[in-house]
Amino acid sequence: MHPLEPYLHQAAAVTRRHFLGRFGLGLGAMALQSLVPPAKANAATEENPLAPKVPLLPVKAKHVIYLHMAGGPSQVDLFDYKPALARYDGKPCPEEYLKGQRFAFLRGVPKVLASPFKWAQHGDSGTWMSQLWEHLPQRLGDLAMVRSLTTEQINHAPAQRLLHTGSQLLGGASLGSWAAYGLGTENQNLPAFIVLTSGGQAPDAGVSLWSNGFLPGVYQGVCCRSDGEPIMYLPNPPGLDRTGRRETLDALRTLNQMQAQSVNDPETVTRIAQYELAFRMQMSVPEATDLSKEPQHVLDLYGAQPGKSGPGKDATDPAFANNCLLARRLVERGVRFVQLYDWGWDHHGFNDENQIHKALPVKVRQIDRALSGLITDLKQRGLLESTLVLWGGEFGRTPMLQKDEKNPFLGRDHQPTAFTMLLAGGGVKSGIVYGETDDFGCRAVNNPVTIHDLQALILTQLGLDPFKLLYRTEGLDQRLIGVEGRASVPRGLLA
Repeated sequence: MHPLEPYLHQAAAVTRRHFLGRFGLGLGAMALQSLVPPAKANAATEENPLAPKVPLLPVKAKHVIYLHMAGGPSQVDLFDYKPALARYDGKPCPEEYLKGQRFAFLRGVPKVLASPFKWAQHGDSGTWMSQLWEHLPQRLGDLAMVRSLTTEQINHAPAQRLLHTGSQLLGGASLGSWAAYGLGTENQNLPAFIVLTSGGQAPDAGVSLWSNGFLPGVYQGVCCRSDGEPIMYLPNPPGLDRTGRRETLDALRTLNQMQAQSVNDPETVTRIAQYELAFRMQMSVPEATDLSKEPQHVLDLYGAQPGKSGPGKDATDPAFANNCLLARRLVERGVRFVQLYDWGWDHHGFNDENQIHKALPVKVRQIDRALSGLITDLKQRGLLESTLVLWGGEFGRTPMLQKDEKNPFLGRDHQPTAFTMLLAGGGVKSGIVYGETDDFGCRAVNNPVTIHDLQALILTQLGLDPFKLLYRTEGLDQRLIGVEGRASVPRGLLA
């Protein structure tokens, strides 16, 4: 043994935080005080960081199911009826609708593209919806249709991150992570934050959308798969039974507790909690994700087909329906936040299959029955009142045609200044249309709702104060709604 080897091992065990903590009252301690929040400093003494916490505000929603349509659904082809587009169809877009706008691909003066679909009015209020929807109009009485969403970003990944983490940059903590951090979870045998994907691939921003960011790792979203084992590496490896796994974890727990006490690193506590949760999930996850236990009439309500999924291009692909049913099962078992991502809503018209009049009907058929079925099922079980359901994309689509000499196909560019989202349950008003856009659907002109406003609403309904829910790191009080705290809860949406 080298004479310095024991000292090298000791030095390797000393983290930067540990070194600075021993530095006394010098510059290191002063810096540490600004970098490490009290909650982070004592996190190593907490046995269970996911234990239920008492919210500061009245709780209207105990759970959230967020259905994100990755790519940006076209509001002017689905929910925001604009007759003026038919009068200008094929003509150059008037300057007033282009001035001050930023587009990802449009250049010059594009031509107007009227919706190629028929529209109809529904319900007592006569709400307009595209006739692509067959089942969802039956649930209009349970929905708040928000037509005045706006965002600052014009490209997919930054816009998705802004929506789900509060920042277009990498490193932010996601909505579900903030919810788990602020509230813990009711069911200690399942993750507080679960992610499900469909459509054949993950959204553009990838795993950053369910990352814990600067929050402790225990709050990161757990992504379930639709094929094979729901969660990878959860089963015991060959040759190790449940008793052996328990003995291994007990030994690791002892070592990690020693490490936590010695170094005071909150991530060590996170590691302990994750190991223990994974052990409990070996029993709870197979039961929770087994859709075959549902009666046939419930499967039919969603259009679900247990064990089946496709590449996302066929209108009969049941992957989204399966995920909606699984989301209901998860919130029924106490999961705090369930995030669904469905890919395939980016209809630029880059090729024949991607044309708006061909691709959009396919996507609507994939989700229509399932979305309606989810709301119906939650309501019948008495869960809608305590579950906030959201549907929408990272932005909308332009009322102008995206086309040039090299591209003969019909499509729409990204529209950041006006798009539509649907909300239901969780203390939100039902049967209303909120907000309004101009005659072309280009800009929100009445009751605009920013991304941070929407995030503030979600946290408020969960009983969390969006301005006081903080995590201090890098010398800043980080918030989901941004360090500046520029947000306003749209009270007109609250019941």
